[in-house]
Amino acid sequence: MAVVLIVEDEEQVRLLAESYLQEQGHQTVSAATAEEALAALEATERVDLLFTDIGLHADIRAGLDLAKQAVERRPGLKVLYTTGQGVTDGMIAMFVAGSAWLPKPYTVGQLLRGLQVHFGIGPASS
Repeated sequence: MAVVLIVEDEEQVRLLAESYLQEQGHQTVSAATAEEALAALEATERVDLLFTDIGLHADIRAGLDLAKQAVERRPGLKVLYTTGQGVTDGMIAMFVAGSAWLPKPYTVGQLLRGLQVHFGIGPASS
């Protein structure tokens, strides 16, 4: 089982991601803003992966800045970015080392494959 911190400002998208991951046996913590996410990171003993939208509440870099701060606080934290916008080379240069990104809209299969392929996170054993 992985513990995934989901940061998504669109409530329906956040709820879908939570349900996808919980159905696979993972634990989720969620936040709608970068500030909420950092507070959740501090309050949660274990977080294996940060799954964040790149743009949060009209700030096109909020997720990038969040990931940098989160990894500074938790070295080794894995990061999976998502966005419905295009990703430029300049944005990719701002990704934390070892991270990956998943374009929106994504299916449950694409999300789960992304976790498995990039981070070795598969379904939790029952």
